[in-house]
Amino acid sequence: MTAPGGVRATAAIVARGDGRGGTSLPVLEGEGPLALRRTRGSGTEARVMLVGAMSGPLGGDHFTVDARAEQGADLRIGSAAATLALPGQDKAAARYDVRLTVADDAELHWVPEQLISAHGSDLYVGTRVDLATSARLVLREEQVLGRTGEEPGRLTSRLTVRIAGRCVLDQELACGPGAPGGWDGPAGLAGHRAVGQLVVARPEFATAPPAARVLADGAAVMPLAGPAALVTAVAPDALRLRRLLDEGLTSLR
Repeated sequence: MTAPGGVRATAAIVARGDGRGGTSLPVLEGEGPLALRRTRGSGTEARVMLVGAMSGPLGGDHFTVDARAEQGADLRIGSAAATLALPGQDKAAARYDVRLTVADDAELHWVPEQLISAHGSDLYVGTRVDLATSARLVLREEQVLGRTGEEPGRLTSRLTVRIAGRCVLDQELACGPGAPGGWDGPAGLAGHRAVGQLVVARPEFATAPPAARVLADGAAVMPLAGPAALVTAVAPDALRLRRLLDEGLTSLR
């Protein structure tokens, strides 16, 4: 819906094991720019696509996606296209919240397309993940700073992951105009314009955690303080970034 200060929109997804080796979607509700479509899955998997029905998020907008994989569910959520953060008539920052909950013996893949921070935009993205002890997760986030030949907007991204109530990851990255100094320096993006992270959680990592290692130029794998691992990568463009994160996912298999 539209409200003073921008558009407010929510999407809710609930996946549940159907008892026959598949996954049902008892809740699949989206509004405004957060339209949802179920697409063909494979095996036990249910697939959902976020389809942008409007441009944005624009200044002042607040989008929220809440997805829950209940016991026995196998859920994959992607997006039909990249998300483009744009400036709007409202000069306030936009906000995009993602809430993911995965129960025991359930699996969730959150793999949307890139988020592009266009010049003049100001967006805060907050992703919070709560996993049960035996939950499985693949989460991919990719941010691209500016369109081709364009300076970026301001982008702040915070990612928090909890397993069985224990925080195993809490990180924040701020880029673009107004961000703390050094974000583009050697200890930050080092001149790159694409940055991403991949979180993989699997129960077997509790006894056989992945080793910390350099994956490739600009990418590394780090075990987390729980049955999970983090791949971080920077790259000159979105295509190279995706290749690095895909390589990281393959190495963790």
